[in-house]
Amino acid sequence: MLSLYIILAGISIIGTSGFPACFLTRESRFGQRLTTGLVVLGGLAGLSGLVLSFGNTGPVSMRLAWLLPFGSFALRLDSLSAVFLALVFIVPGLGSLYGLGYWKQAEHTGNGRKLGLFYGLLAGSMGLVCIAQDGVLFLLAWEAMALAAWFAATVEEENPEAQASGWVYLIATHIGTLCLFAMFALWAKATGSFGLEAAAGIPAGVAGAIFVLAALGFGFKAGLMPLHVWLPGAHANAPSHVSALMSGVMLKMGIYGIVRMTSILPAGESWWGSLMLAAGAVTSVAGIAFALGQKDLKRILAYSSIENIGVITMGIGLALLGRTFGRMDWMVLGMGGALFHVWNHGLFKSLLFLNSGSIIHATHTRNIELLGGLSRKLPVTAGLFLVGAVAISALPPLNGFAGELLLYLGLFRTLAQDGTGGLTGAAMAAVALAMTGAMATACFVKLYSTLFLGAPRSDHGSQARESAASMLLPMLVLAAACVVIGLYPALVLPAIDRAVNIWTSETGAAMGIGSLISFGWISIMGAAFLLLAGLLYLFLRLRSSGRTDIGQGTWDCGYARPTARMQYTGSSFSQILVDLFSFLLWPKRNRATVESPFPEKAGYGISSPDTVLDRLVKPVFALAGRRFLGIRSFQQGQTHMYVLYVFIITLVLLVIGGMGV
Repeated sequence: MLSLYIILAGISIIGTSGFPACFLTRESRFGQRLTTGLVVLGGLAGLSGLVLSFGNTGPVSMRLAWLLPFGSFALRLDSLSAVFLALVFIVPGLGSLYGLGYWKQAEHTGNGRKLGLFYGLLAGSMGLVCIAQDGVLFLLAWEAMALAAWFAATVEEENPEAQASGWVYLIATHIGTLCLFAMFALWAKATGSFGLEAAAGIPAGVAGAIFVLAALGFGFKAGLMPLHVWLPGAHANAPSHVSALMSGVMLKMGIYGIVRMTSILPAGESWWGSLMLAAGAVTSVAGIAFALGQKDLKRILAYSSIENIGVITMGIGLALLGRTFGRMDWMVLGMGGALFHVWNHGLFKSLLFLNSGSIIHATHTRNIELLGGLSRKLPVTAGLFLVGAVAISALPPLNGFAGELLLYLGLFRTLAQDGTGGLTGAAMAAVALAMTGAMATACFVKLYSTLFLGAPRSDHGSQARESAASMLLPMLVLAAACVVIGLYPALVLPAIDRAVNIWTSETGAAMGIGSLISFGWISIMGAAFLLLAGLLYLFLRLRSSGRTDIGQGTWDCGYARPTARMQYTGSSFSQILVDLFSFLLWPKRNRATVESPFPEKAGYGISSPDTVLDRLVKPVFALAGRRFLGIRSFQQGQTHMYVLYVFIITLVLLVIGGMGV
């Protein structure tokens, strides 16, 4: 019980961390430092509670009375909650420390305190979501998280793009919340309680409806395609440490909701797992395809987050299939891989978003086509970005490789022993996973080379300087975590195993990931790879130390005076892949045409707007706005009119009730 009390205290400290600064002046540096200190203190308290919880023999619960006529203030800490709480207690503290240099309150007097207030509320409400054991309390924490994220993401009130993307987020998140209201209503009717505890005897049709509503409601928050419409804009326009928190942690709350609800629902039919596998495959491939077609640095990272959510969802689908067919190995590898990738993505995507903030802070642009050669100006940032790029591409010896390896092994196990038959459709998801990995590698090769290599393409990077220590330190911590977990994945296996056992508790005896795969060889090969790379680097340095640089340029294709404009751009690098997926991306091309003997200056450009949002959702909403313009007359802004509306609706409901409908 002590561990739960400490974790609740940590959540409370984080959630209220921004309030003291509201009583200080707008430009107070002490106020921002106090907010940061409280977030870090709350994170440390929460982590200490998690460490204590490893000594618990089972879940720990508490229930308190409250004034609401339904539900209860019920909390529960188990190993499944702990996996997601670890990110809640790590990322916000690092992001808040990063904000000391990135978003100085003395320079943002109009919104510095507001950002600190809602940043803490966002982190604290996510912590409460993870330990809520009652549906009503869960929805209250969920709504607090949604609103806090909106205020934090739209803190730049003078930025119309940020405000527009904020409204898209607000509408999308509340559509998802409506699905959750319906889901919890069905749950309460089927079980007689809002308590989130395993229930048996739920009719198959009702269980299926609850599952679909959970997939929709939580899918909006996680960013599953085509429910992702809010994500690219919100992540791109939010302050970078808010983007890191939203992508690294908040998206995982959608994953947590799906995992939690499927853990307490009875084993479903095979279509549950097949649906999640298909959704994950489409989301992962389409997400990275859209990332390849972007020029905005943070939009690339946002679409990449969608891709990784798809990878996690495939793991959940495999686990659901395993539970349906009684295959413990599928469950362990699927859910283990999904939860492992939750941690991996939380670490390397937070690193990359913080890194993007350093680049934007130094160059004042998010357009990668205007940058280049930044490795000379920002060597530490370039090195840390490389760590994140290798990790997110699932390449050894970093953590992304170890997590996806579990998914590959699990998906291949869906084939029969002789390699034929079995759930061939499920095994085909491994093809989507492999395609996603290859495209992710291409995407981040494009991104790294366009940003850091070659010559500057504009003057944006001419005055760039390395970030302050307060910005570099959080990135160093996250990069170190990616390296350590990649080299020694067995370090996190006990926590992952405990969480998987919670999810599979109804199926019988527990099975550890270590019984299905040995991670020892990954550690050995990773260490050998780093040693070989270090020796090769040392050899090249010694070989070149005695040579004289004669300053020869690279081959310039016969041009006498090559310029930076003759380099490959990010668009030209990825054009082949964008063309390959043009059926999905529908890219817009601005072609240069020659119409006279002496044509004026022209250019060629290609862009990939979001197919769902820009070509479907926005046109439909615009059409509805024109068609139903007359409905606005009901919004008079006069109190007595609204009282009349309430009276009429109440009268109608009484009549319907009296008719027994």
